[in-house]
Amino acid sequence: MNKPENLCLAPWTHTYLSPQTERRLCCASREPAQNFKQYIDTKEGTNEYNPQTLEEYWNGENIRRIRMQMLNNEVPPECVVCDKKLLNNDVYRDYFTHLFAHKWEDVIVNTDYDGYTSMKPVSWDYRFSNLCNFKCRMCGPMLSSSWETEARKQGKIEPWMEPSVKKSIENFQSTVVEEEFSQAVEEHRIEEIYWVGGEPLMYDQHWKYMQRIIELGDGQGLYARYNTNLSRVSYKGIDLYDDILSKIRDWQICASIDGTGAVGEYIRTGLKYNEWLEYFKRGIKYSRNRRMMRIDFTLTTPGLFELENICKLSDELGVDILAKVVFAFDPTIAMSPLFLPRDILDAIIDKLLTKIGHTVIVDMLNNLRNRPTFEQEYPDTYLKARSNGKNRINKMDKLRGGMCFEDTLRDSDLLNWWRSIDAVD
Repeated sequence: MNKPENLCLAPWTHTYLSPQTERRLCCASREPAQNFKQYIDTKEGTNEYNPQTLEEYWNGENIRRIRMQMLNNEVPPECVVCDKKLLNNDVYRDYFTHLFAHKWEDVIVNTDYDGYTSMKPVSWDYRFSNLCNFKCRMCGPMLSSSWETEARKQGKIEPWMEPSVKKSIENFQSTVVEEEFSQAVEEHRIEEIYWVGGEPLMYDQHWKYMQRIIELGDGQGLYARYNTNLSRVSYKGIDLYDDILSKIRDWQICASIDGTGAVGEYIRTGLKYNEWLEYFKRGIKYSRNRRMMRIDFTLTTPGLFELENICKLSDELGVDILAKVVFAFDPTIAMSPLFLPRDILDAIIDKLLTKIGHTVIVDMLNNLRNRPTFEQEYPDTYLKARSNGKNRINKMDKLRGGMCFEDTLRDSDLLNWWRSIDAVD
């Protein structure tokens, strides 16, 4: 059997768990939680917490269907983010298929007619909690405990934040999830780890399990990826670079930064830009190539006017940029450039393309130009969504103080348009 063009090897190699213990194909897949009779029942309105174990999920009906679709060269609906390149041009499908190319024969041999596989996951994206010291403006409570604390103070309680549900999630994480991951470590079944959060360098589990993998002699076979705000590089006397990364086969740190100086600190509430830069430069000293330390840049509306600075920073540091557009689930997200009118967005993109030569940024801007704006995608609800989006931004600016959204808009047409919006709740 020839390898299908649309094949992704994630369903045979990779497992993902959110801070709320939702299991999905990977972090980019779009699966409604209620499809799996797990997580929190939002469809029927019971708010019942029904988590799945890894064993229950791994050969469940849904993932078996996905495997068969992929073997038939079909693109499952869960994979639209990769298929349509909604985040970036470098998609996870290509990543997993390249990383685990040597396992293609195992897939053929060990997959039954109904999608059942005897293979076990060797690639892990387990997010042990939403613990995070930042409140990035395009994030939210599910991925940041700091966001969660702020939301609770405002009385904005999501189903998973209810005290009884929250306690159940914490108990499931500390027992079942810990046991799953620990067992994989002890059985030498971890070839790749994606440490992301929350903020993974605040996870006790990161430091505990990475040390254990090294103790077991598996460090030289491990590839570890990090998506981190890089606000810390040590924990209880353990140094990330000296004690962990120097002792494993390969690693990559994608350090999040979406603007320089004050604008970067506005977008990522909690960021101390100069401290981030210091820790990043230290990581460069340990890296063996440009790939190991990367700037993880998420394009936001304020970030449009930081692109030149980010490109300059990458040149000065001698590193590459991982660029993606902030993912927005609805048209009220003003932090997304797609919130803007088509003519204003395109005019800004045109100006940027005359100044920027970084291929990855050029590709991202061209991709953005070819995607529908919220006004085009949601014509019936956009005007109300626009007002609600501005209202949300204004409330957040007032709550957090300091620089406001309007201060970041360095384009007269955009600024005038923003000021013309009535912020109606």
